[in-house]
Amino acid sequence: MTDTPDTLLDGTHTVLTPEYVEFRFTLAGLYSRFLAWLMDAVLVGGLTMVLLIGLSATMVAFPGFASALGFVLYFLVDWGYGITLETAWSGQTVGKRMMGLRVIQQSGVRIGFYHAALRNLARPVDRLPFFYLVGGVTALLSGSQQRLGDMLAGTIVVRERRLKAPSALEASADEGLLADPLFVSRVKRLSAETRELVLTAALRREELRMEARLRLFSALATKLQELLALEKPAHLSDEKWTLLVAAALLPSPGARRGGTVRAVA
Repeated sequence: MTDTPDTLLDGTHTVLTPEYVEFRFTLAGLYSRFLAWLMDAVLVGGLTMVLLIGLSATMVAFPGFASALGFVLYFLVDWGYGITLETAWSGQTVGKRMMGLRVIQQSGVRIGFYHAALRNLARPVDRLPFFYLVGGVTALLSGSQQRLGDMLAGTIVVRERRLKAPSALEASADEGLLADPLFVSRVKRLSAETRELVLTAALRREELRMEARLRLFSALATKLQELLALEKPAHLSDEKWTLLVAAALLPSPGARRGGTVRAVA
């Protein structure tokens, strides 16, 4: 796999699968992360102001208490905003989504509530003494551009890109297995990590050397047969079988017909 100018500029994070196949993710630069944070900060500030306006009567009667309450509300909204959205949107907030960024685990899979909570609860330390100075310096010194919260949660922030769904997935739509309710229902029950691995392999297989590509799809096909409790049809290659599973995972029939799919770069 060759480096593009963007990956050389922003840095890369490499994940080595158990099959010794490398996947590279383009790390988000500090500038884009700052802009995403700025957008989120405006939203958090706006939500906090709305709450404070709703408590305006309390502010008039108890100004000291209201000031303390406003400070507490800001941090509650800030923490709740980041944790809730990053959990629900698989590592994205409004700012990150607008900037095309996503938080993922260092292993390359999506984050959950645990990771979102850890990285967001550490924000007060990263913000010290002002404007994320501690977090920014830590990210600059880190090999994977991680602030303290990311180190604690085992996460990284990467750039997304839109990839065209492979034509092989479009051709797979004619396979009888995709019309088999048993096959489709079992595919839909695959874990999030397995789904992401299958889709990433399908979308980025052209970037792999042939030896690595054959090894990866051989391992994936074997694993999928075990997870789905289904035998691979004899006439299908390991790669074709995996692509059928990927086609069943795509969100809509339109996506199978040459649509675009979001992927992390």
